[in-house]
Amino acid sequence: MYISVFRKAHFNAAHRLHNPNWSDEKNKMVFGLCNNPNYHGHNYQLEVKLSGEVDKETGYLIDLKDLTNIIKTHVELKFDHKNLNLELEEFKELNPTVENIAYVIWGILRNQLDKRFDIMVRLYETPYNYVEYDGR
Repeated sequence: MYISVFRKAHFNAAHRLHNPNWSDEKNKMVFGLCNNPNYHGHNYQLEVKLSGEVDKETGYLIDLKDLTNIIKTHVELKFDHKNLNLELEEFKELNPTVENIAYVIWGILRNQLDKRFDIMVRLYETPYNYVEYDGR
Protein backbone atom coordinates (compact mmCIF):
# COMPACT_ATOMS: atom_id res chain seq x y z
CA MET A 1 0.00 0.00 0.00
CA TYR A 2 1.47 3.35 -1.10
CA ILE A 3 0.48 6.04 1.42
CA SER A 4 1.53 9.43 2.75
CA VAL A 5 2.03 10.72 6.28
CA PHE A 6 2.41 14.33 7.32
CA ARG A 7 4.17 16.09 10.17
CA LYS A 8 3.91 19.79 11.03
CA ALA A 9 6.57 21.90 12.72
CA HIS A 10 7.43 25.57 13.07
CA PHE A 11 10.33 27.91 13.58
CA ASN A 12 10.89 31.65 13.80
CA ALA A 13 13.70 33.20 11.79
CA ALA A 14 14.94 36.48 10.39
CA HIS A 15 16.33 37.13 6.93
CA ARG A 16 17.02 39.75 4.32
CA LEU A 17 16.38 39.26 0.62
CA HIS A 18 19.31 40.80 -1.20
CA ASN A 19 21.34 40.16 -4.32
CA PRO A 20 24.90 41.46 -3.77
CA ASN A 21 25.40 41.74 -7.54
CA TRP A 22 22.67 44.40 -7.79
CA SER A 23 22.61 48.04 -6.79
CA ASP A 24 20.80 49.09 -3.62
CA GLU A 25 18.14 50.68 -5.80
CA LYS A 26 17.48 47.48 -7.76
CA ASN A 27 17.39 45.41 -4.56
CA LYS A 28 14.83 47.79 -3.07
CA MET A 29 12.78 47.75 -6.27
CA VAL A 30 12.72 43.93 -6.53
CA PHE A 31 12.55 42.91 -2.85
CA GLY A 32 10.84 45.95 -1.30
CA LEU A 33 10.47 45.78 2.48
CA CYS A 34 12.11 42.33 2.46
CA ASN A 35 15.40 44.07 1.58
CA ASN A 36 15.53 45.89 4.94
CA PRO A 37 19.25 46.09 5.87
CA ASN A 38 18.22 45.40 9.48
CA TYR A 39 16.43 42.18 8.45
CA HIS A 40 12.86 41.10 9.17
CA GLY A 41 11.32 37.92 10.54
CA HIS A 42 8.66 35.31 9.95
CA ASN A 43 6.90 32.61 11.94
CA TYR A 44 7.43 29.78 9.48
CA GLN A 45 5.07 26.81 9.44
CA LEU A 46 6.53 23.62 7.99
CA GLU A 47 4.70 20.56 6.71
CA VAL A 48 6.66 17.48 5.76
CA LYS A 49 4.99 14.80 3.66
CA LEU A 50 6.55 11.35 3.38
CA SER A 51 5.17 8.85 0.91
CA GLY A 52 5.98 5.22 0.28
CA GLU A 53 5.02 1.64 0.97
CA VAL A 54 3.71 0.66 4.40
CA ASP A 55 5.85 -1.84 6.29
CA LYS A 56 3.88 -5.07 6.49
CA GLU A 57 5.25 -5.98 9.92
CA THR A 58 4.63 -2.68 11.73
CA GLY A 59 1.80 -1.22 9.68
CA TYR A 60 3.78 2.05 9.64
CA LEU A 61 5.17 4.02 6.76
CA ILE A 62 7.53 5.47 9.38
CA ASP A 63 7.30 5.73 13.13
CA LEU A 64 6.12 9.33 13.51
CA LYS A 65 8.22 9.69 16.67
CA ASP A 66 11.29 9.13 14.49
CA LEU A 67 10.15 11.66 11.88
CA THR A 68 9.38 14.18 14.63
CA ASN A 69 12.86 13.77 16.12
CA ILE A 70 14.55 14.16 12.73
CA ILE A 71 12.63 17.37 11.99
CA LYS A 72 13.27 18.76 15.48
CA THR A 73 16.99 17.92 15.50
CA HIS A 74 17.92 18.79 11.93
CA VAL A 75 15.49 21.58 11.03
CA GLU A 76 13.83 23.26 14.01
CA LEU A 77 16.95 23.50 16.17
CA LYS A 78 19.02 24.61 13.18
CA PHE A 79 16.63 27.34 11.93
CA ASP A 80 14.69 28.52 15.00
CA HIS A 81 15.49 32.03 16.26
CA LYS A 82 18.32 32.42 13.76
CA ASN A 83 19.26 35.11 11.30
CA LEU A 84 19.40 32.94 8.20
CA ASN A 85 21.74 35.25 6.28
CA LEU A 86 24.28 35.49 9.08
CA GLU A 87 24.04 32.21 10.99
CA LEU A 88 23.36 29.45 8.46
CA GLU A 89 26.16 28.43 6.13
CA GLU A 90 23.63 27.37 3.49
CA PHE A 91 22.61 31.00 2.98
CA LYS A 92 26.04 32.60 2.81
CA GLU A 93 25.74 32.53 -1.00
CA LEU A 94 22.05 31.60 -1.42
CA ASN A 95 19.33 34.24 -1.06
CA PRO A 96 17.05 33.00 1.78
CA THR A 97 13.76 33.26 -0.10
CA VAL A 98 10.98 30.96 1.06
CA GLU A 99 11.67 28.92 -2.09
CA ASN A 100 15.34 28.47 -1.20
CA ILE A 101 14.59 27.76 2.46
CA ALA A 102 12.20 24.96 1.44
CA TYR A 103 14.85 23.60 -0.94
CA VAL A 104 17.49 23.56 1.82
CA ILE A 105 15.11 21.88 4.29
CA TRP A 106 14.22 19.23 1.70
CA GLY A 107 17.94 18.50 1.20
CA ILE A 108 18.51 18.19 4.94
CA LEU A 109 15.61 15.74 5.26
CA ARG A 110 16.68 13.80 2.16
CA ASN A 111 20.05 13.18 3.84
CA GLN A 112 18.39 11.97 7.06
CA LEU A 113 15.62 9.75 5.70
CA ASP A 114 15.66 6.40 3.96
CA LYS A 115 15.71 6.72 0.17
CA ARG A 116 12.54 4.58 -0.02
CA PHE A 117 10.55 7.66 1.03
CA ASP A 118 9.36 10.34 -1.35
CA ILE A 119 9.61 13.68 0.45
CA MET A 120 7.63 16.87 -0.05
CA VAL A 121 8.22 20.02 1.99
CA ARG A 122 5.55 22.72 2.27
CA LEU A 123 6.76 25.88 3.93
CA TYR A 124 4.47 28.75 4.92
CA GLU A 125 6.17 32.11 5.23
CA THR A 126 2.86 33.74 6.13
CA PRO A 127 -0.64 32.28 6.47
CA TYR A 128 -1.18 33.35 2.85
CA ASN A 129 2.18 32.55 1.18
CA TYR A 130 3.73 29.12 0.93
CA VAL A 131 5.85 26.97 -1.35
CA GLU A 132 6.16 23.25 -1.93
CA TYR A 133 9.25 21.34 -3.01
CA ASP A 134 9.49 17.62 -3.72
CA GLY A 135 12.97 17.24 -5.17
CA ARG A 136 12.13 17.78 -8.81
